[in-house]
Amino acid sequence: MSDVNQRTAEPAAPFLHFDVLLSATPRSARLARLLTDAHLRDWGYDSEAARHVVAELATNAVTHGRVPGRDFRLAFYVVDHTLRIEVTDTRGEHLPDPQPASHDAESGRGLLLVEALADRWGVSEDRFPRKTVWAELRLTPPEPEI
Repeated sequence: MSDVNQRTAEPAAPFLHFDVLLSATPRSARLARLLTDAHLRDWGYDSEAARHVVAELATNAVTHGRVPGRDFRLAFYVVDHTLRIEVTDTRGEHLPDPQPASHDAESGRGLLLVEALADRWGVSEDRFPRKTVWAELRLTPPEPEI
């Protein structure tokens, strides 16, 4: 009988994915946050930072990326406990540019919040007229089920 080295295969990292088209309305920006929260909780992750990041990116898509009659896309993936959030809109000519807001401004701090909460973020230009604003957050692994 020959000696055969048997290797135990490493389990593949879980891949979790969610993707949806939403109308470019304030109500859908809120729905994007709620859907993110529900899915991450179902997957066993604490979702507070992700909720804030999705809320800001979806609000920006609705506010600055809106084209009448066109939707925005929310997608997020969890691979090896890293969450990648992607929000795609149809205003590729309007790239995000974080600016410090004045102390009395009621808005304008969204990307600064994304920058503070995310491990990294950026913009991917797609086929015109689309752009995708993305953010990645490292998540605490869920507690093992007993």
